[in-house]
Amino acid sequence: MKKGLILKRKNYSKELKSKVALAAIKGNQTVNEIASEFVIHTSLVSCWKKEAIEALSLIFGNSQAKRTKETEIERDRLYQKVGQLQVELDWLKKNTGHL
Repeated sequence: MKKGLILKRKNYSKELKSKVALAAIKGNQTVNEIASEFVIHTSLVSCWKKEAIEALSLIFGNSQAKRTKETEIERDRLYQKVGQLQVELDWLKKNTGHL
């Protein structure tokens, strides 16, 4: 009785993915040439190129928007905390007779 062959999904480093995507974006080689050079399947070349191109918009000009969003989240959290503390203070004043 033979045991079944179990294939594991191979994980590729972000460095390899970056090199492959950059080579594909440059366009100096065909997809088949790039796949052969890096010993990967041709579909990965196209997939990583697409992911890289989509991610480029996140790299340029979005840092200000990200900081603004983080600032808003922090401000909202602090306002919520102040409100909670105010309610607790009012409750303490009322229940201790200092109102």
